[in-house]
Amino acid sequence: MKQAPLLLFAGTAAGFIGILGFHLRQAPPSVPGPGPSAGASSGAPAASSTAPGQTSAGPAGPGVARSALGPQEQFGYGILDVKVTQSGTRITDVSVPLLQTAEPTSQQISEQAIPMLRSEVLSAQSASVNGISGATYTSQAYVQSLQAALDKLKVK
Repeated sequence: MKQAPLLLFAGTAAGFIGILGFHLRQAPPSVPGPGPSAGASSGAPAASSTAPGQTSAGPAGPGVARSALGPQEQFGYGILDVKVTQSGTRITDVSVPLLQTAEPTSQQISEQAIPMLRSEVLSAQSASVNGISGATYTSQAYVQSLQAALDKLKVK
């Protein structure tokens, strides 16, 4: 019977140490957006931007890949920009080359929201997507940068 308080104390201490360890972890101040494994298009060669914010050279047509980088958008907890790749008339890839957040929690929220936003853009083939609940500021900055990149590519 005297073991119960000891086990309760040990369990509480272990849980506290686990939570404290989680909160004391330092996140990198700048982490690039989803990499090739999460954002690469399959089979279509993507032309890189000639300069930040510029579209790649070449006419739009079947099989021709063009890309554009949207402007850096500041949101409540950081900065991001969006790069769009278009092949023919279809959006084939959306990535976030720059993601800087002010704190680890914002980094985690953005890392969860960005793949969901990417999926919505590829499905809708436009910037008319729903924001992600709990990531309102990230969603708004993402859509603003995305729309500017789509405007450069003259995507409707």
